[in-house]
Amino acid sequence: MRALFLNGTLKPSPETSNTGALAAYVGDRLAEHGVEVEHVRLVDHDVAPGVVSEAVRDGDGWPALHAKVVAADIVVFATPTWMGQPGSVIKGAMERLDALMSETQDDGTPMAYNKVCGVIVTGNEDGAHHVIAELAQAAIDVGFTFPGQAWTYWNKGPGPSDAEYLTSDEQEWTHSTGDAMAHVLVHAARALAAVPVPKPPNA
Repeated sequence: MRALFLNGTLKPSPETSNTGALAAYVGDRLAEHGVEVEHVRLVDHDVAPGVVSEAVRDGDGWPALHAKVVAADIVVFATPTWMGQPGSVIKGAMERLDALMSETQDDGTPMAYNKVCGVIVTGNEDGAHHVIAELAQAAIDVGFTFPGQAWTYWNKGPGPSDAEYLTSDEQEWTHSTGDAMAHVLVHAARALAAVPVPKPPNA
């Protein structure tokens, strides 16, 4: 079983990323269940704006990432929150995933069917629940299964501050919720693998 973390941090590698650190925590929990985990920083791949899976310009990094999404059983969208919104980088990835709505597997089943997804959010302000809701709805529209409690977040609220996840001494709730997130994701993925959702009658 494969899990792909799409990290929407604004920071290119190898800069320290709070979002990446929390994603790594959840990824480690998935690995404990025997899941093969891969982390991708989207800003390292020059993802061009667009709503197709094919390259829209020379050097567009999305086609290779699209292949990783298709190969994954679990996809986790990780993002900082700015002004209560999902970051621009993860929004760009969601735009590109819009193409999955018209792509199918060999038997006609929508491409994102039988893949589960979750959301990770970090930020020094409120807004995590809103961000989770936006990304979950977008993923559901494409065809992903979003199980209950398939998310975790860290924020130092209410209101902005200088606090960061990596230096905070208040991580217990975030990690406990991350443990539950990994548990839910892997078991939902196993259930779908055992009894896949077939193509819908309108496919």
